Amino acid sequence: MESDLLSRLEKLKHFSASPLQPVLEGKVTRMVGLTMEAVGCKVALGDRCSVQVRKNKWVESEVVGFTGNLTYLMPTEAINGISPGARVKPLMGEGMMMVGPELLGRVVNGLGYPLDGKGPIKAKEKIGMQGDIINPLKRKPITDTLDVGIKSINSLLTVGKGQRLGLFAGSGVGKSMLLGMMTRFTEADITIVGLIGERGREVKEFIEQILGSEGLARSVVIASPADDSALMRLRAATLTTRIAEYYRDQGKNVLLLMDSLTRYAQAQREIALSVGEPPATKGYPPSVFSKIPQLVERAGNGAEGSGSITAFYTVLTEGDDQQDPIADASRAILDGHFVLSRRLAEEGHYPAIDIEASISRAMPHIVSDAHLKGALRVKQLYSKYQQNQDLIAVGAYVKGADPDTDQAIALMPEIKSFLQQGLSEQFNIDASLEALVKAMT
Repeated sequence: MESDLLSRLEKLKHFSASPLQPVLEGKVTRMVGLTMEAVGCKVALGDRCSVQVRKNKWVESEVVGFTGNLTYLMPTEAINGISPGARVKPLMGEGMMMVGPELLGRVVNGLGYPLDGKGPIKAKEKIGMQGDIINPLKRKPITDTLDVGIKSINSLLTVGKGQRLGLFAGSGVGKSMLLGMMTRFTEADITIVGLIGERGREVKEFIEQILGSEGLARSVVIASPADDSALMRLRAATLTTRIAEYYRDQGKNVLLLMDSLTRYAQAQREIALSVGEPPATKGYPPSVFSKIPQLVERAGNGAEGSGSITAFYTVLTEGDDQQDPIADASRAILDGHFVLSRRLAEEGHYPAIDIEASISRAMPHIVSDAHLKGALRVKQLYSKYQQNQDLIAVGAYVKGADPDTDQAIALMPEIKSFLQQGLSEQFNIDASLEALVKAMT
C-alpha cells in the first residue's frame, strides 16, 4: 500500500515543481509630467510593466528609477485616461523581436510592431533586445573598404567595414539625401535605418522618395517620430542596433544609418530629468553622456567569423555649432566625422561635405599610399584656395606669389565638379579614384 502511494506521488512530483510564481501587482500613486510613480511592485531597473489606462486598455512601461518604495515608470505611448490607483502588472521575461529574412523591406516602430500596413511579420526566429557585449580584443580590425557609392567619400574620406562615423550638420543641409544615396548605392548586404525623433512627414518621404523601392527591398526601417514618447525613441534606437547585431552575427556586412543620435540623447535627457537627475552640461544630465558610447560601441566589426556593422549617425549641430555638447561627445567616441556645410548647401553644392573639416580615421590603414597621397593633395589645394578666396575674389592675389595657390586656382573648377554628385549618380571606388585623378590633371 505504501509503495503504491509513493509511486503515485513520484508521478505527480513534476506538477509541484512548476517555475511559475505569483505575480505581485502594484498601483499608480502619482503622475508627474512623463513619469508615473507606483508602489507595491517587485521589479528592477529596466524591467517592463503593463499599466491599466482604461478598463480594457494596457500600456507598456519601463522601470526607469526608484526611491525607497516608490518605482518610477516611463510609458511607451500616451496614457490619456489614467487615474489614481491604476493597476501595474510586471511583465515576465525580456522583450523579444521577430527577426529573419521576412523582416527585410518592412517598417516597424520601437517595439517591433509593423507600421507599413503589410500585416504581421511572420518570422520564425526571436531575439532579445539586449545583445552580448563583444570583448574588444576579439573584434576584427578594420582592414577592408566599404563602397558607399559617393565619389567624394570613396576617394577622400574612405570608409572601412566596421567603422562608425558621424554626419554633423544643421537642419536643411541635405543629410537625409546623403543617407538615402548611401542606402541605394552601398555594397553592404543589408541596410538598417533608424529614424529617431524625426518629423512624421519626413518618415514617409524618406521611405518613398529618398530610399525608394530598390533601397527598401534590402533594408529594415525602424521609425519613431518626434511625437512618440521619450522611451519609445530610446527603444527604437536600441532596436535598430539590435537588428543590425543580429544580421552581423549571421555573417552579413551591415550598413547602419541612424538619424539622429542627437534625438536619442534628447530622449534620454527627458527621462533623466523627469526622474530627478540633475542637469550638468548645458542642461544634459550625466547619464546622457554614458548612454551614447553604450549605443555606439555595439556597432563595428564582430568577432572572427562574423560580419560587420558600418554605422553612420547623424548629429544635429544647433546653430551650426560644432562644439555642441552632444556633437563634442559623439566626435570623441566615433571613428571619424563628415561635416555638412550650410554655405555649400546654399551654393547648390551637393553633397555639401566640407572636406576640410571632415576626416575618416580608418582611411590611412585601408587604402594604398598613392590613394592617400592623392586625397591629401586635393585637401591641401582646396584648403589653400579657401584661405586666399577673398584675395582671389577681389583680384588682389598676384599670380606666381605661391605655386600651390596657383595650382589651386587652376584646378578649382575641376575639384568642385568632382566633389558634387547627382542624387541618381553612383560611383564605385574604382570610378571614384578615376574621377579624382581626372580632376587633378
